[in-house]
Amino acid sequence: MKKIGIMGGTFNPVHHGHLMLAENAYEQIGLDQILFMPSKNPPHKPKNEIVSEEHRINMIKLAIKDNSHFSTSFVELEREGITYTADTLTELTRKYPDTEFYFIVGADSLYMMQDWMEPQIVFDLSTILVAVRDDVKTEGLMKHAEFLKETFGAKIILLEMPTIEISSNNIRNRVAEHKSIRYYVPDEVITYIQANELYGYIPKE
Repeated sequence: MKKIGIMGGTFNPVHHGHLMLAENAYEQIGLDQILFMPSKNPPHKPKNEIVSEEHRINMIKLAIKDNSHFSTSFVELEREGITYTADTLTELTRKYPDTEFYFIVGADSLYMMQDWMEPQIVFDLSTILVAVRDDVKTEGLMKHAEFLKETFGAKIILLEMPTIEISSNNIRNRVAEHKSIRYYVPDEVITYIQANELYGYIPKE
């Protein structure tokens, strides 16, 4: 059985925090591959905050092109209507029956997973990998993980992650405020953002 990790999100833009989380998951769990899976534009977010699917895809490709065990998946972008993780995992399991899927989430997301659409399907079809930062107390997290295990039979593994205070929102704000995002995202992603004048970037005259 192949072991494939799934990194989902809007990736608006992709940054070093995403890449470090994916690499940690790959190394700690012994995965064969990590799929970066961009989601459609969420209906609850203002459209002017999220750049087009094409731009987000291009930035992901630039960010991961030098890593042979990172790749992209457009399963969620190709599906019409609201995209749910349960549907995504159902589709992937049907297409790749010889694969075990590992769904990577942040600690905050774990507390909400019981409220996701069809959570039983999510837990049945994947192992949940939870990114635990150095500054997050794990007692409450472990307690909730046990609740999910007892309620849904969930398979949950906590990943060790260094504390990285980087967010896509922070990066967008820095670009709009004409501040440097060097070391926040790969250099080629910076060049792409500037060339396409994304997130309010204004070229210097």
